[in-house]
Amino acid sequence: MSLELDWARRYAHMRLHSALHVMSCVVVAPVTAATSRRQGALDFDIDLDRLDARRIEDETNALIARAVATETIWISDAELDARPELVKTMSVQPPRGTGRIRLLSIPGIDLQPCGGTHVRNIAEIGAIRVLRIRNEGRRNRRVEIALAG
Repeated sequence: MSLELDWARRYAHMRLHSALHVMSCVVVAPVTAATSRRQGALDFDIDLDRLDARRIEDETNALIARAVATETIWISDAELDARPELVKTMSVQPPRGTGRIRLLSIPGIDLQPCGGTHVRNIAEIGAIRVLRIRNEGRRNRRVEIALAG
């Protein structure tokens, strides 16, 4: 049995997923949902009038331009319990029970639990575009993005 990896698809997903991490540091609000396929989206528990597409795009791209290397850090369940602010997502908690939690670190930008795939350096993301911002319910304001190139 053999498997074949569609590297172009996986790498695009890595770039988009990593871009959502960066954007989550521009929009400072609890994250209620996330998705990344051909486009990415984060839902935030925030007033719609506090979300400005141009600002989000410009500030996210400015952080990406810093070209910071990503790092994987492991902490214990107890360490995560002592630092609940690391968990940005309201609906999804990091898996527990193995004795350690994987964190994605983008030094000076982001630190949060995540088991997803990430680029080695955020410069690999390239520029992003904010496609639209919309109301998705009582506690969900969705910011949709795409890779610009």
